[in-house]
Amino acid sequence: MNVVQAIILGLVEGVTEFLPVSSTGHMILAGKLLGITQNDFVKSFEIIIQLGAILAVTLFYARKIVAQKEIIIPVILGFIPTGVIGLVFYHVVKNYLLGNSMVVIGSLFVGGVIMIIVERWIVRVRNRRSRPFISGRDAILIGLFQSLAIIPGVSRSAATIIGGLLLGIRRENIVEFSFLLAIPTMAAATALDLVKNASVFSSSQAGLLAIGFVVSFVTALLSIRFLLSYVKTHDFSAFGLYRIIVALVFFVLR
Repeated sequence: MNVVQAIILGLVEGVTEFLPVSSTGHMILAGKLLGITQNDFVKSFEIIIQLGAILAVTLFYARKIVAQKEIIIPVILGFIPTGVIGLVFYHVVKNYLLGNSMVVIGSLFVGGVIMIIVERWIVRVRNRRSRPFISGRDAILIGLFQSLAIIPGVSRSAATIIGGLLLGIRRENIVEFSFLLAIPTMAAATALDLVKNASVFSSSQAGLLAIGFVVSFVTALLSIRFLLSYVKTHDFSAFGLYRIIVALVFFVLR
């Protein structure tokens, strides 16, 4: 991997991390297009540059977290299922799923279809009783939905948002909760990979990680602002269609 490739992957991570399109899936597919050979460093790079996105969402919501400490409990409850499942299946994901383009393509396609179905049918029924608050039970169930995102291409954001919509939570509120839930989830995944692999990174690889971090931080801030504005007047059908198109294009070009 070179500097230009690190910048491009940082852009892809920052733009797609909080959109329901799968940042990991897009980085894997972008890596294929850029001719990047999948190895342990590349897999770690794709995980660790999420730190930039974590910092972006943490700074974005810092004041709210301090002012409304009651939101911390649901976030912790939502993180627990994902943390346990992610820890148990860490080696399976990194050794067998990360880098597998067919897994990504299939997940993108199926996720896109589900997203459209949820928006066009189920959510219309649920809208009559949609609610802004997220209970402890909701948080745990959303965490279970989020755990599906250990499969590359599923999308952590998409899984949590779909889960929240199915539970009858208002679109704006589940999007915001998805952002907040990303903080412990992504921090844990990144910390786990750093603990296991940081000692083997060379100085040049550390430099590439720093570049990816900075780029993903800046673009993630823009992505967060965009999605919060977007959901005020749009549903997620367009993202579902986008996922299907991307999956079909990469299936043909694979």
